[in-house]
Amino acid sequence: MLRTLRRSAALAGGCAAALGLGLILAAGSPAAASAQTDPNNRYTAEEIHHFLEGFYGNHGPTAWERKHLVSAQLKEKAAQNPDFDVLLCAQNTPRDIEVGEVTTAQSARVGWATITTTWGGEPRTASFTAYVDLDGSKPMKLLDVYCGAED
Repeated sequence: MLRTLRRSAALAGGCAAALGLGLILAAGSPAAASAQTDPNNRYTAEEIHHFLEGFYGNHGPTAWERKHLVSAQLKEKAAQNPDFDVLLCAQNTPRDIEVGEVTTAQSARVGWATITTTWGGEPRTASFTAYVDLDGSKPMKLLDVYCGAED
């Protein structure tokens, strides 16, 4: 849904952008999180999937998402690698991004999914893993990214 809202906002302009931003802010607020989590106050695989689709969109996270929806630890990791986009495991913008199935590990309190990026004029893909905290008492954020090998 957030992915669709991002597309609509980009096409429709200012009013749709403001609406989309409001929905993203509401989805990331603690009040919204507590209303959507499982009975143990953890984010569900479905919620994480929607978050990652909205976060990555079709071409990568926006400056706002990078500032507000990323853990302090991951921001530091990104700052230490100025010539490499740690959040995309790349040096430029992908043609398309797909979020795979989400796995949750309740004992580790983390969920993750494989993110697949498509590049260039010929079909070339790369994959990496994105991790999200399951704690539903906090706004959802991208915790870490593990850059895997190219396909």
